[in-house]
Amino acid sequence: MRNSSNTSTGNPNLNLLPHSMNEYPKGAYECFPVFTPTIGTIKSGFHNLSLEIIDKMKNGLRVLMVEGYHGVDWDYFYNELNKSLIKNGTSAEWISLNNCLAAEEIIYQRIESFLGGDDRIFGSRFPCGPEVFFDYKKLADMRIEASVRRGSKVGTLTIFYGLGAGLLELWDELFYIDIPKDMIQNKFRQGKIRNIAITKEVDFEEFYKRAYFVEWPALNRLKQRLLPSIDCFIDGNLLEQLSFMSGSDLRAALHEISESPFRVRPWFFPGPWGGKFMQGHMALDQDEPNYAWSFELIVPENGICFEKDGNRLECTFDTLMFQENERTLGKEEAKHFKYEWPIRFDYLDTIDGGNLSIQVHPRQNYILKEFGETYTQDETYYITVAKPDAKVYIGLTEDCDPEDFRNVLEESMRNGKEVDIDKYVNWEPSKPHDLFLIPNGTVHCSGKGNLVLEISATPYIFTFKIYDYLRRDLEGILRPINVERGFDNIRFERRKNWIKENLIAKPVTITEGSNWKEESLYNKPYSFYNINRVEFKSEYTFNTNGKSYTINLVEGDRINIESQNGRVANLSFLETMIIPAATGNVKLINQSNRSCKIVKVFVKDGIGKSLPLNDPIK
Repeated sequence: MRNSSNTSTGNPNLNLLPHSMNEYPKGAYECFPVFTPTIGTIKSGFHNLSLEIIDKMKNGLRVLMVEGYHGVDWDYFYNELNKSLIKNGTSAEWISLNNCLAAEEIIYQRIESFLGGDDRIFGSRFPCGPEVFFDYKKLADMRIEASVRRGSKVGTLTIFYGLGAGLLELWDELFYIDIPKDMIQNKFRQGKIRNIAITKEVDFEEFYKRAYFVEWPALNRLKQRLLPSIDCFIDGNLLEQLSFMSGSDLRAALHEISESPFRVRPWFFPGPWGGKFMQGHMALDQDEPNYAWSFELIVPENGICFEKDGNRLECTFDTLMFQENERTLGKEEAKHFKYEWPIRFDYLDTIDGGNLSIQVHPRQNYILKEFGETYTQDETYYITVAKPDAKVYIGLTEDCDPEDFRNVLEESMRNGKEVDIDKYVNWEPSKPHDLFLIPNGTVHCSGKGNLVLEISATPYIFTFKIYDYLRRDLEGILRPINVERGFDNIRFERRKNWIKENLIAKPVTITEGSNWKEESLYNKPYSFYNINRVEFKSEYTFNTNGKSYTINLVEGDRINIESQNGRVANLSFLETMIIPAATGNVKLINQSNRSCKIVKVFVKDGIGKSLPLNDPIK
């Protein structure tokens, strides 16, 4: 099969870029993918929401609970819905759950042991629900009040609203306002929200640490518990453009998507080493200095967008997993990963940018003991697009002295002295379709000139930077360096010769047919997932057989994907898609005249049975 790396600068779907190229034309990449359910309705506007409530009052609604995730603008929601109810001839008594929050110092005492002390970045996973944020007596009294209000005369309406309303349990109707985690982070950066029940100002790192390790796990447990009982689901992204659907319609849409190939909504962020390729190819905001990351499939923070009759509604990916984890993951994988999607895809763009930080990820026992994660951050770098002379740093040089390396890194931290990284860290040339394996404990980073598709286990924040070229973040603050943690985890035996033999993929053809072949790129004991690559000219067919897949079109223009339930989706160059386990037969059809290549990632057979979940090398 021919190599279709092109040299024409007018083609947005290049894999190998001319060295002089510095403008990147827009491709067909869709930043806002949607899924259209076959049944159900998405409605919009506070006027229509108020009419829904008034109609429900005719059937005995007296107590309405409105629960929601952290980041919801409750004041705006109250003001707009209250105005609409009054305009439509109905009044309600509103009771805020904010009055039941515990004192700030009491909450801190309850969660302090999970916040990592003085560590700027890391804590450990909180194992309980959002009750921790509340005054237990006030919450109990509020529950009694809800019971009393349910006995009120017909035609009266009490709305208990705010984070924690679902804890009261006694409702006639339950509404839920969802908001994805990238929007929560945006709201914090805009100064619109703080951590739950916090009055003091903190920087983003402290905000995110508390959210990631305590708040989000606690709120997810409540969302999971409430999902079967939700009567109305509301998209909290932009309340100014309110959209909602019935709980039953949402649950039906989640069931349908669990047997259909779909994309999540990616999100993008600039960084101090970021490049310019994604900014052009994906038509991102030109006012930003660069874009470093595309969070293609980091499902703890991605959303799923439904669209029907011109209305769009988004829910978080974990909403799908709470209801349909077995159909999405497959029964065997669901036994081990529960409600977590185990595979992560993201882009790292260093084209016309700089090197990433020199870094290492924690060994399995370390991440379990220190952070409460159940599996570690084993990664790979798949090079999708690159310029000539690009490189990837991976492993140590043959003559690297660990003690000397640590000394120069610590000296750099103290005195701001630059380090000759090439003396200590091995690098290898990189070109499109190379795959570099980066199991935990391996020192690594992408050099400039690459668009890396990072294929990894889902844990995504556990990066110990040991050198960052003395760079500051976009807020002007020196980025945190973790030499001590890094050196606790580096596997010093992984040096140049070992790397070349073991951590640079050597494709092996495992099956082929007319105009297609499938290669194994990664099938080693370092992680629980395999990576295959399929190249085809016209079409390629397979059956999921109860196993989930993540795919990405790493070469080619566009393919159509036909699934057993009759749906047809499309995938353009560089887009990522989930193929749920319940999909069944899948046909990929090339829509252009040149060959296509997809990477196909899946959990190994036998994980948790004949094979261990994690790296057997401790």
